[in-house]
Amino acid sequence: MLDVQGLQAHYGTSQALFNVNLSIGSGQVATLLGRNGMGKTTTINSIMGIVKPSGGSLVFDGAQLKGQASFKIANLGIGLVPEGRQIFPNLSVRENLVATASNHLGQSTPWTLERVFELFPELQTRLTSMGNLLSGGEQQMLAIGRALMTNPKLLILDEATEGLAPLVRKRIWEALDRIRQTGLSILIVDKNLHDLVRLADRHFIIQRGETVWSGTSGELMADEAARGTYLGL
Repeated sequence: MLDVQGLQAHYGTSQALFNVNLSIGSGQVATLLGRNGMGKTTTINSIMGIVKPSGGSLVFDGAQLKGQASFKIANLGIGLVPEGRQIFPNLSVRENLVATASNHLGQSTPWTLERVFELFPELQTRLTSMGNLLSGGEQQMLAIGRALMTNPKLLILDEATEGLAPLVRKRIWEALDRIRQTGLSILIVDKNLHDLVRLADRHFIIQRGETVWSGTSGELMADEAARGTYLGL
């Protein structure tokens, strides 16, 4: 589904990514791990075309992403839940969900308002509330619902549960597990390793803009040295 090889990226003359490699198969869940400032968000933004890669290859469902505009990459079937949620503050919950909704890929069982409300009943009770009046947890649910309404083949979440209360985090992980069961491929950035290893098939750790470790959940939990060296856990 997604294959990233030798990814490099710069901010002006400063190089942020040197050699990032990761891959996600159809229906798989993968994580991108690493300490703060190691290049996780830059990797995601490079996949989405927000940051223009300066080297390497990014292939999604057979299409080369490098050099494509962000909207074209999104139209190929990648849905992004960005860090900080970035919902539309002056639109209602319903308006946020339908603003970018589409099924141009012709998914046989598309995400609709009804399916999103089944996943997050909390949103249905706030249907007419403006985005800026929602709690942080409700905003994250809305950001996930908005991405699902584009009916992607791959869902990317940058800091999936950052800053959320424990009960809300539990709701988000439960929802992601239900999304995984639909067969949607998912790439997650988050710090909650305990939840990630239960959900994900594979993990990729980056340090200073380079992939330094990859493996399954079992391999990650067995590799205490890698967790201590690269994650501080």
